[in-house]
Parts: sequence; C-alpha cells; structure tokens
Amino acid sequence: MSKSLSPFTKQQLLPQEETLEIFKKKGELFIGIPKETAFQEKRVCLTPDAVYALVSNGHRVLLESGAGDGANFSDKDYSEAGAEITKDTAKVFSCPMILKVEPPSLEQIKLINPQTILISALQIKTQTKKYFEALASKRITALAFEFIRDTDGSYPAVKSLSEIAGTASVLIASELLSDTKNGNGLMFGNISGVPPIEVVILGAGTVGEFAARSAIGLGANVKVFDNSITKLRSIQTHLGRPIFTSTIQPKNLNKALKRCDVVIGAVRGANRSPIVVSETMVEFMKKGAIIIDVSIDMGGCFETSEVTTHKQPTFIKHDVVHYCVPNIPARYPRTSSVSISNIFTPYLLKIAEDGGIENSLRFDRGLKNGLYFYHGILTSKSVGEWFDLNYSDVNLLIF
Repeated sequence: MSKSLSPFTKQQLLPQEETLEIFKKKGELFIGIPKETAFQEKRVCLTPDAVYALVSNGHRVLLESGAGDGANFSDKDYSEAGAEITKDTAKVFSCPMILKVEPPSLEQIKLINPQTILISALQIKTQTKKYFEALASKRITALAFEFIRDTDGSYPAVKSLSEIAGTASVLIASELLSDTKNGNGLMFGNISGVPPIEVVILGAGTVGEFAARSAIGLGANVKVFDNSITKLRSIQTHLGRPIFTSTIQPKNLNKALKRCDVVIGAVRGANRSPIVVSETMVEFMKKGAIIIDVSIDMGGCFETSEVTTHKQPTFIKHDVVHYCVPNIPARYPRTSSVSISNIFTPYLLKIAEDGGIENSLRFDRGLKNGLYFYHGILTSKSVGEWFDLNYSDVNLLIF
C-alpha cells in the first residue's frame, strides 16, 4: 500500500473547535512612572508587588529613579519586581502610557509624546485653562482616577483615600490631645472609671464613618451630625451599633460642641464645603479642644479654618487647636500608595486584556466616567463648563 501524500497529519485533519483571536493579549502596555514633584507628595501609583503582577503578564514598567522613596519603596524593590529604572525624566515621560498621582505640570506635559495615555488625578479645583489646552495640543487621552466609577456606583479612589483620611483624623486628634503636643493631656482610650472623651463628627460619609469607627474602637463617645437621614441610618448599619446621630440643627450642634474634646469636619458640597460651624460656636468650645477640618481641600466647614501644611499643621484660634492640612493621606504615603496601587492594577490588567484602552472604554462605563480627554478632544462636561471650553459627548467618539 502506498503512503498517503497528504501534507497534513491525521491529527491535523480532525475537526477542531473554532478559535477566534479577538484581541492581542500580551505585551500591550509600556507604563512610565515619573517621580512626583508636587509639594509634600510622597505617594507612588504602583507598589513593587503591582509591578511584578504587570511584568508577569508581559507588560513593561519604566520607573524614574527614586519614585518610590517617599513611600519607602527602593529602586532595588522595583528592579527585583521587574521594572526598568532610569534617571532620565524625559525618557519616563516619553512612554506610551503615563501613571501619576498628581496631575502633570505644564513643564511635564511638554515632555509627553503626542497620543500618550495619561492616568492621574485631575484635581479640577486647582487646574487652569492652560493645562487643558496643553493636553489638547498633544492629542492626549487622559483619565482622572478620582472620577473612575465602580460597578456599585461608588468612586473607589475617593473612597479609599477617604477611609485613610477618616482613620487618620482620629489618630492625629489623639496625638494632639497628648501632653507632648501641649494638648489637654487626655487619652482617647476608655479607661475604667475615667469618663470617655467626647468626639463630634460632622458628615456621615466615608470619612465620617471611618473616623467614627476608629474613635469608637479607642473608646470615645461619638456623636455624628449630617443632614441626610439615609447617611445617618447607613453609618449606624455599617458600624453595627446604635450611636448618637442628629441632623445639623444649631441647638443640638451647639450643645455638642461646647462639651466635646474633638470635632472632625467631613462635610462636602458640590463646589465648596458648606460652613457648618461659625466663629461664635468655636469661641464657646472648651479650651484646648481639637478641630480637624478634613474638608479643608474644599474650603473647610469651620469659619475659623485656614489651610496649613504637614510641616506646620496646626494653629490656635479662640484657645482651640485647628488642624487644617488638605492632603491628610499623604501623611501615610506607604498605606496610601498600596491603596492607590490596588485600584490601578486591576484596571491596567483589564485594559491589556481588552486589547487596549479603546476597547476598555467601550465596555466599561465606570472607566469611561473617568475619561476627560480622548485624543485631544475634551469629553468632560464639568471641565468644559468650569473653564468655558468646548467639549464633546464621549459616546459620540467611542462606539
């Protein structure tokens, strides 16, 4: 019998299931992580563990030397995780995708190549028209991580940083009450036979909830004020215990403020935080009481608040200690970096898996919510109205 002259093996001739290669999967992303240069900004977007996860999936990460120093991650930690390290800032900014915590400065935008993808915070309140014009001239696609929405409708980046700010506000207050900081010498802890200290929290959002959780954990008496009954009901459910809650009524609030040792302001408004506590109310507070104004980045909710820095965080007015640092999470850069990194990493892996940012934006409405520039076209209504710039509906650009 003569041998078959078929060029195929018997195995190759068997019916196979159809495989459609829809997207390219590996080696999609080349991410640049520059060192943060903004005042008192020590956070970094990706931890070495996150870099390892990305590199293991076939991506490249180029890190500017020293980018992780502020958060206590060394260049060695990153290089061992598979990142490439460079001292050349321009080289990092020339990557096709750039990841930053703070928005880039106008000088840094000059270093960015046309058609680059930029993922960073936007901080719309601190921006200028020139910033958006510079991005448009480079035809950049830009995402603001504080506007990226989760499947449940929440904003994961804002929520994570609010959790840190809420917990930190109680830790800072307990430190300021101690005698080493010339405080009243009071301890947060619920010591047997000693009346617990009184903490008033204004605002029952994420910051308020985590501040209340920490204060209760330390044994304080907590009172929460908010004008939303739904939020007040929700905070009790989340804390799993009944606590004093009230709407913001002057009589009740005045009474609580006169008795409290610490008051934490976490009330936010659409454009500016409403002033909930007047100067007269502050005058009637205890000598040496502590005000922590977490809302200061939105203007503050105490009439007596003035912006302070991490180097000089407090001032005294009417014998009350005010702590009004806008960027509280930056006080804990390593925890904040891990938190931000946990949000970024799944999105980056998903963008690569989808075959690029175009497809991710098409399928992921939450990610699309964070988009404010698409190939140099402004897509954010709020930015357009705020700065009087023309904008387009993102859904008309991405089908």
